[in-house]
Amino acid sequence: MRPYGTTQQLQDRREQALKLLKEVHSAKEVATRMKVTMRSVYRWQHEQKHPKPKRERAPGRSAYLTQNQIKKLEQELLKGAYAHGYSEDYWTLDRVGRVIWDLYKVRYTSSGVWRLLNGMGWSCQKVQRLAIQRDDEAIRHWKRWVWPKVKKSGET
Repeated sequence: MRPYGTTQQLQDRREQALKLLKEVHSAKEVATRMKVTMRSVYRWQHEQKHPKPKRERAPGRSAYLTQNQIKKLEQELLKGAYAHGYSEDYWTLDRVGRVIWDLYKVRYTSSGVWRLLNGMGWSCQKVQRLAIQRDDEAIRHWKRWVWPKVKKSGET
């Protein structure tokens, strides 16, 4: 179980214990003063003599695609779905997954594609469907002149 205190406070406590050990105090005295077990004091001493090497990368599984491949994928997606043989110009997770497979022979699940696109700064977009007979000028006129009258008459 992790002891109480911030990471910095715990680091300061370890450094203070190691300083006391250097001043020729016994491990038992240091453990009593620092209110820790003797095993902790011995472990700190051992870690000071044999430090762990720094990791070159973060823990976890490495990405399937490199940064260069992701940049190339983004360029391909910006060309549009038409350029990749789809009859409508929008991307779905399955379509993007298929493009990744075609380019790199790497399979992604739908959720994996979603995380990849999120990491690229892409977001979910929903196609806004507009009626063919839509008249934007008539809508502007209605909002400007008719709606205020309707709203006003509803309040009285």
